[in-house]
Amino acid sequence: MIHRIARVEGRALPLPGNDIDTDRIIPARFLRSVSFDGMEKHVFEDERKAGGYRGTNRPHPFDDPRYARASVMVVEQNFGCGSSREHAPQAIQRWGIQAIVGESFAEIFFGNSVMIGLPCLTADAADLKEIYARIAADPQATMVVDVENGTCSIGDFTCRAGIPARARDAFLTGAWDTTGMLLDRFDEVRQTAARLPYLN
Repeated sequence: MIHRIARVEGRALPLPGNDIDTDRIIPARFLRSVSFDGMEKHVFEDERKAGGYRGTNRPHPFDDPRYARASVMVVEQNFGCGSSREHAPQAIQRWGIQAIVGESFAEIFFGNSVMIGLPCLTADAADLKEIYARIAADPQATMVVDVENGTCSIGDFTCRAGIPARARDAFLTGAWDTTGMLLDRFDEVRQTAARLPYLN
């Protein structure tokens, strides 16, 4: 069955800081795996083990019980920069994040995210500041990411959250899910295969 993504909602996990690169998201020593199974255990592993997020006495957001089982991550500028490792969005999604809202994303990270059904939407810095403030005031608040209409909201605050038209259409139609599309129309695959002389 094709998986269409029009809306994601749930608690939010704030991850402040610009230029968070893929080596921080998933350290290079974990790239040896031929599958992505268990990758979520190692998301931000080095930073989480270091303790004291960004020089504070607070735990890393991925270890903070206030954000446990969050579905939406909120980031800042140039998130996912650095090397083009597919493991980075895989680790984030497998941890439980189903959408990311930020000021900007590295192009390759964005593309890798689309391929696995992880929408990344952009919002203005001022709007993100308000979202961060609302998460801090109420970590249990539900955040809604509306891929179809290009908005995100938390409490009574709503702002624009953009996504390129091609990616938006892929999520809304399910075209991002190439395996699902293949299986959904597998009778056509069999018919095509039956006509190929080298398969008969």
